Amino acid sequence: MALTPSRGLYLYINTLRTAMDDGIVTDNEASILRVLANALGVYPSDTASCLSVVRGEEDDPFAESQVDYSGHHIGDVATYQGALIAALDDEVISEDEWEMLNHLRDLIGLQEDQHCLIEEAIRAMEEVDEKGSRRLERLERFNTICPYS
Repeated sequence: MALTPSRGLYLYINTLRTAMDDGIVTDNEASILRVLANALGVYPSDTASCLSVVRGEEDDPFAESQVDYSGHHIGDVATYQGALIAALDDEVISEDEWEMLNHLRDLIGLQEDQHCLIEEAIRAMEEVDEKGSRRLERLERFNTICPYS
């Protein structure tokens, strides 16, 4: 069944493309993609078709589209925050995961002040969340590898 173009699907497929740059999706990348699929309304049954689109096995549903799905929309900050926390909660953080998050940040047009608010929220969770300290260590690494610019 053909995928129906939507903004969520657009963001998911473009983030999946970044994950597939090296030809594989690691478990950690898959974790972020699951969070994104859920937040963006991409059905689990559609994720295999999305992978086929990225591999060039199926037609890209956005190839002929005149609609611009990029840019900032309501809910983007929460979606990005969920993906960032999923990455920070992994024990092993790869450069590929950081690249996915950086690409998502660019796709949705996340502003520096919004990123700062997300960081503040993550820092506030440190004391009430058992993973808080490790999450902050990984957040500092993310900020070093992918500084907001």
